[in-house]
Amino acid sequence: MAASKRRKKPLHRKPARRERADRADAARLVRAETGERNTIGILRDKVAVITGASRGIGLALAEAFAAAECDLVLAARDVRRLRNAAAALTRSGRVRVIVKSCDVRDPKQVAALFAAVKQRFPRIDILVNNAGIAHHMTPVPELSVEKWNEVIATNLTGMFLCSRSAIPWMSRGGVIVNNLSVAATGVFAGEAAYCASKWGALGLTNTLREELREKGIRVVALIPGPTDTEIWNQFWPEAPRDKMMRPEDVAKAVLTAVTMPAETAIDEIRMGPATGSL
Repeated sequence: MAASKRRKKPLHRKPARRERADRADAARLVRAETGERNTIGILRDKVAVITGASRGIGLALAEAFAAAECDLVLAARDVRRLRNAAAALTRSGRVRVIVKSCDVRDPKQVAALFAAVKQRFPRIDILVNNAGIAHHMTPVPELSVEKWNEVIATNLTGMFLCSRSAIPWMSRGGVIVNNLSVAATGVFAGEAAYCASKWGALGLTNTLREELREKGIRVVALIPGPTDTEIWNQFWPEAPRDKMMRPEDVAKAVLTAVTMPAETAIDEIRMGPATGSL
């Protein structure tokens, strides 16, 4: 018998990066509207502030919290995406969502963010310090001072500023989640500023935890391995996305931590792809 010929697949132009990102966002938002049956309502009447909420893990957390009926304050520099997310998340009518443009490097913008929170809500139950950036692979002698300062200011100082503003409005049972990445405990050649910022952020996280124990405010160090988000475009665009975790799965782990009883704390979440390192 003659071997059957394989049919050639038609060639299609790949959509632009922004179009792909928007489609992925839309798909995740549709899934978030239905929620998982065992999480619906478990954060009802709670208020969460999420920075860097316009994409990636931050957006996935917003979706998971909204499915659990948590009211949300979403902050990021990309207001267009925040508004799109808010429109989808409030469609069920079960949650309130406000959006605020905020560059966490700027103390005045951070102050304005939390002033807006105070005007709308009586307290903060959950703070997620998720805003973060990376930089192109660059050895230390070639790394500019401007880029160093930008990364440190976003990943470390921004976490400090937001935590300092939120803590007075939190009470026993509240949770602060700091998204750190595996760079907080490892080193990657060419990523000096990113690693330094994350190591510093882990030190800040551990210090906050000890300071807040008496107040009953729990502090979670989120240390995820490779996750399929847009941050890879900043330093490794060709990274194997198929081997990475999904942001939604990271969000599930965080949801478990923030819904533990007030007398129980999950201090650290370490997770990574089942396949191991990339």
